[in-house]
Amino acid sequence: MNREILRLALPNILSNISVPLLSTVDTALMGQLSSVHLGAIGIGSMIFNFLYWNFGFLRMGTTGLTAQAYGAQDFSEQALTLLRALLLALGLALLLILLQKPLAIAGAWLMNSPAEHKPLILRYFLIRIWAAPASLGLYVLAGWFFGMQNARYPLYITLLVNFTNILLSWSLVRYYGWGVEGVAWGTVIAQYLGLFLAAWLWQKKYAAGFFAAFRQMPADVHTALYNLLSDKQAFLKFLRINRDIFLRTIMLTSAFALFYSRSAAIGASILAVNTVLMQFLNWMSYGVDGFAFAAESVVGKYKGRKDPQGLRRAIKLSLIWGMLLALFFSLLYFFCGMFLAGFFSSEAEVLTAIQPYLIWMAILPFLGSPSYIWDGIFVGLTAARAMRDSMAIAFAVYVIVLSLHRFFPSSDPNHLLWLAMLFFLGMRALVQSLLVRRMSFQ
Repeated sequence: MNREILRLALPNILSNISVPLLSTVDTALMGQLSSVHLGAIGIGSMIFNFLYWNFGFLRMGTTGLTAQAYGAQDFSEQALTLLRALLLALGLALLLILLQKPLAIAGAWLMNSPAEHKPLILRYFLIRIWAAPASLGLYVLAGWFFGMQNARYPLYITLLVNFTNILLSWSLVRYYGWGVEGVAWGTVIAQYLGLFLAAWLWQKKYAAGFFAAFRQMPADVHTALYNLLSDKQAFLKFLRINRDIFLRTIMLTSAFALFYSRSAAIGASILAVNTVLMQFLNWMSYGVDGFAFAAESVVGKYKGRKDPQGLRRAIKLSLIWGMLLALFFSLLYFFCGMFLAGFFSSEAEVLTAIQPYLIWMAILPFLGSPSYIWDGIFVGLTAARAMRDSMAIAFAVYVIVLSLHRFFPSSDPNHLLWLAMLFFLGMRALVQSLLVRRMSFQ
């Protein structure tokens, strides 16, 4: 079981760590220009995170359903799950492109963007939005590969996307002086290259079995496939299946959007500080998510196989491995926090302002990481309602803690902001661990 988890987790960790590496490079490039560019990229990236994370069910729902179909050796359901998700992803991407201008304006306003940031945010947004079809399509294909117990293909795709993005962004900003436009175009081009690679890899390994599964389907399944392609109710049914994951993700992205919005309201200096510190949190979360993604695949497979003993071992060992990595991040940030901060900004004022808040970077990984691993376990179980409920409780506690600044006006508002983030992640983990005890694995 340990070998099985590590076989899936290690490629996921390598793949996931390259994701914050991309935002790290973007942040560093903009930080070398000015604090205004740094803050604008932080807000612009958060707007896209808010948009795309809300469609996280395209990956998570696809992984859980595919993994269970894989465990049950249901080849037709594997194929139908992929097709449903891809068609939904295309429709959502086209909707985002159609609404790009109002989304950009609303996003900048909701994030309390300072006036000097808004032109840069809009220029960044109106370019990067054209990557939406590729971005959402990659969500689906990555989720399907994970469900098929294949962590290597998402690794290849993510490495290509992120290192291409880094090279393009670096070249366009440093050598051609494109500023935020260079970072945005680097993302767009890299996303489509990743989509082409994903399609080629799928065709190479899975296309023959995919079409063979359809040829072997009984007539009623062919009718269901026709309805899937021609009847909008099929899309609505797929969305209802993923409704709870969708609602859970809206609350998650709202929490981080509120964090950035409050940071901007405190001041431009704190916005720059928290943009840098959020990179620390991203590195941790994407690393630990390697074990969460492994849990999605392994837990889903053993549930589909109806093996309760294997399922319990998969849950236990996923938690142990994830927490060992979380401890590493806590120690790294405690001893090397200021050294790492120097990679994100060259402004002495920003670096000086960061120092009092580094203690949160040592605490958050260890206390917050269980929530990420539990999410992976719940995805594998397709326990979407439990994910939604735990997120709702944690979000309510988060908002309550944020409101405490009214009662302690003399306290540092940024320390209170990070305390609220700690409660948010910790409460999710606590509620999830309680809910899983009530589940039956028979």
